[in-house]
Amino acid sequence: MTATGDLFHVYDTTLRDGAQQEGLTLSVADKLAVARHIDGLGVGFIEGGWPGANPRDTEFFRRAREELHLEHARLAAFGATRRAGLAAADDPLVAALRDSGAGVVTLVAKSHDRHVELALRTTLAENLAMVRDTVAHLRAEGQRVFLDAEHFFDGYRDNRDYALEVLRTAFEAGAEVAALCDTNGGMLPGWVGDVVHDVVETTGVRVGIHCHNDTGCAVANTLAAVDAGATHVQGTLNGYGERTGNADLVTVVANLELKLDRQVLPAGLLGEATRVAHAVAEVTNVPPASRQPYVGTSAFAHKAGLHASAIKVDPDLYQHMDPAGVGNDMRLLVSDMAGRASIELKGRELGFELGPELVQRVTGRVKDLESRGWTFEAADASFELLLLEEVEGVRPSYVEVESWRVITETRIGDDALSEATVKLRAGGARIVVTGEGNGPVNALDAALRQAISQLYPEIVKFELIDYKVRILDQGHGTDAITRVLIETTDGQRSWVTVGVGPNVIEASWHALIDGLTFGLRRHDA
Repeated sequence: MTATGDLFHVYDTTLRDGAQQEGLTLSVADKLAVARHIDGLGVGFIEGGWPGANPRDTEFFRRAREELHLEHARLAAFGATRRAGLAAADDPLVAALRDSGAGVVTLVAKSHDRHVELALRTTLAENLAMVRDTVAHLRAEGQRVFLDAEHFFDGYRDNRDYALEVLRTAFEAGAEVAALCDTNGGMLPGWVGDVVHDVVETTGVRVGIHCHNDTGCAVANTLAAVDAGATHVQGTLNGYGERTGNADLVTVVANLELKLDRQVLPAGLLGEATRVAHAVAEVTNVPPASRQPYVGTSAFAHKAGLHASAIKVDPDLYQHMDPAGVGNDMRLLVSDMAGRASIELKGRELGFELGPELVQRVTGRVKDLESRGWTFEAADASFELLLLEEVEGVRPSYVEVESWRVITETRIGDDALSEATVKLRAGGARIVVTGEGNGPVNALDAALRQAISQLYPEIVKFELIDYKVRILDQGHGTDAITRVLIETTDGQRSWVTVGVGPNVIEASWHALIDGLTFGLRRHDA
């Protein structure tokens, strides 16, 4: 068993390396929020960014001194070794690291001889001096220093002796860890294991690993490095990072703890993994990958009837672990592939004990609806309403819709404006309301809310957060059947509803009504 703390480092670089992902932009407030979430996972180090290199990261470290109170992690500042020909004490970027307030500094250094000569345009000897001087200077200032050996694996292949000398130089100057970086992401697990083993045996340096996912092997490469002797792992939440991303830190630590029996986080905190991963996704505004290992919404989802039948006997028959270990849940997907066991278990999950006749009836109805374009595997809310209709004999309803219509008007030079009129009965009164919006669906949503907001004030909490459209029979062109999925939230939990119709507006209306009904029922309207 490996102990937690300084015997094994779990080092998160979401705020720096992860933020280099295309389309991902974090404000200072975002970075502070993400850091708090990651601290809740119990990692040992959070890399906050590169102070001095850009104003946002400089401001982050300034605010972090007063606003960021970490319970488990230490904050690390990232930066480069001094410039060629300049003393470390006189380099302004080194000064920014020194003045950042971070107790740990991670220095990136060239370990590939060609990069030294072509990118830094200096000599191999001067590069070693740059590493030695910068590490020694920061250590003298009281900071802990880790080294990121950039392009190490490529450099090792081209000039093994020089790559190893960079590590020795940093270690002798006071660096605690030398992280070997697969910067281009081209390595495979066997190769990584061989190199790490050689480094550990040859140099005596404490070795870390930093992998990118260009071969799809970032997590496997990280685990291979640990197996070969690395005791410091770097990665990002949700695998964020440039190109194809970095090693997904949650997957790495889950595999280490659950598969390899190495305690690398404080006891019990791995159970926060799903919550933290999804919370970070909300801040970054990058939708979480449903198929992400361990914490994805589909990680423990079962669709086939055969699987459901087995799970009914023993959940472990088709699951590699109890999802509660990472804070996730088993999900049973209702679809045209589902058998009676899927429906029975899903009903039980929703609080219903379904008899054989009712199970058969619901199964038949689901398969019939899905043959006509409906889908319930991603729309649990719509399925729950269907199930209630079968159990109670009537579908839950808070409004009786008489009719609705939408008009979209476009004037040359102006944006199009949509207007929706909804006629319905609610609370014993007939209500006719017209709403405007940016598009027909937005106008329908506005009119519906306006019509019943006084009767059901809970609706002001509801917000549409996702909208997906799929054309089901593309060969029919604009006359095709359309399916719409709408995700709604009340600020605490979200739910997904589905609608199908001969056009996108009618399909959207069905999904809107289901979303409203489900939300009001939850709030006991």
